Amino acid sequence: MPLSSSSPTALSEPVAGDPSAEKNALLSMAEPYVPPPPEGPQALIRPLGFADPFRWLLRGWHDLISHPGIALFYGVTFWFMAQILATVFKHKPEYTLSMVSGCLLVGPFMAMGLYEVSRKRERGEVPELATSLMCWDQHLRSMAMLVLVLMILELLWGRASLVVFAVFFNTGMPSTTGVIEAVFNPQNVEFLLVYLGVGGVFAALVYGLSVVSIPMILDRDTDAISAVLTSMRVVFAHPMVMLFWGLLLSLLVLGALLPWALGIVLMGPWLGHASWHAYRGSVAWEESAL
Repeated sequence: MPLSSSSPTALSEPVAGDPSAEKNALLSMAEPYVPPPPEGPQALIRPLGFADPFRWLLRGWHDLISHPGIALFYGVTFWFMAQILATVFKHKPEYTLSMVSGCLLVGPFMAMGLYEVSRKRERGEVPELATSLMCWDQHLRSMAMLVLVLMILELLWGRASLVVFAVFFNTGMPSTTGVIEAVFNPQNVEFLLVYLGVGGVFAALVYGLSVVSIPMILDRDTDAISAVLTSMRVVFAHPMVMLFWGLLLSLLVLGALLPWALGIVLMGPWLGHASWHAYRGSVAWEESAL
């Protein structure tokens, strides 16, 4: 049955050979896509100074001493991770950087339970170990996406570290003694610079993507992309303060590894709580910022 001139289909189709209709169609296709306005409260970046990291540490310490039993559980877990890292360095030193990256990935997710403890304390609730261990189950999709991104970085980091060893050690992978000599031998300055440079690039990426993204997912149940973008916004808005915070975390962790990594039992939970306050101190939400 032929369509009448009043048919919606007939009106929606441009007339063949009509220059004006073809011109309008081309103009509509050339117009850039304008995304719809965002819905819900928006993340705002707070102003930061170099004194803020010390405030985060102080608040984290208050959280730790308020619930020492929970902190001890997570501290012992971090200590076991440090022992695994030391074992790998002793027997398979070429995989040390890969294991460091793995600890950088697993550590924040273990610390998510500590974030939950700090979050409940802020709300005036009583935190429990069982609920802190399962706090991720309500955010599984977002956490899975973030884990995937970080795992890809971890695999690339591990592959790059193996390439550095293969290029700069022509006789094969070094033993533990060989790694120590590479660090302190002036003849291997080129290897040391490349090794640290590659590790520094990937460590900066992992740090920038996750510095506030995991606490934000826990706090706002946001998607992984929004959390990662917010984390990068914080880093780019305050690069020197966030660099100082990252260096402070690194120095405290390195200091806790001596002797026998016993200090990590205390330092791990403390920095986990402090990382929650770093998120709360650097990101505000529109409804609470007015």
